[in-house]
Amino acid sequence: MAPTKSYADPAHWPDLFARAQDGDRAAYHAVLSAITPWLRAIARSRLRDPTEAEDALQDILLTVHHARHSYDPARPIKPWLAALAQARIADRQRVLSRRASRETSLDAKIAAGDETFAALAPNQDSGMDGRALQRAIAGLPPGQRTAIELVKMQDMSLLDAATASGQSVGALKVAVHRALIRLRNLIGAPA
Repeated sequence: MAPTKSYADPAHWPDLFARAQDGDRAAYHAVLSAITPWLRAIARSRLRDPTEAEDALQDILLTVHHARHSYDPARPIKPWLAALAQARIADRQRVLSRRASRETSLDAKIAAGDETFAALAPNQDSGMDGRALQRAIAGLPPGQRTAIELVKMQDMSLLDAATASGQSVGALKVAVHRALIRLRNLIGAPA
């Protein structure tokens, strides 16, 4: 009985890939199954978050699929795959870096006293009369009052509130911010 080929062996990947390029679906499935653990290891070595590594792996496999015609079976396959993997991982790292530069952690927002998180916790008694708050809101300029009512009281998203009020999202954000400051001053709440 002849020994069966182990497609997990990288020595067989070029042959499999060449057959896949010729339209052999079983060979394509076999090569993707064989290269996936190796590509996953590369992604995990470069990306600490396992979820991001798996997302990168999917990006890499899509790139392999789209670039499969460019592989030359006469050349080693691992450097070709590694180059594709490194490019997709670098793309993901750039996205993560940009995202991190735009985000602020929740702990930092709370410590900084961000107005979104400075309000009392639910079910916490402030000792403030609800009617005093209603009067303070009624005393706001119309744009600020509308912004507070839509965004904070009706819990609308900024986009929905902007559509409902006819203001831009940016103007609505400014109105909410100014209204919160004014309300703090009117009712004497801690900043």
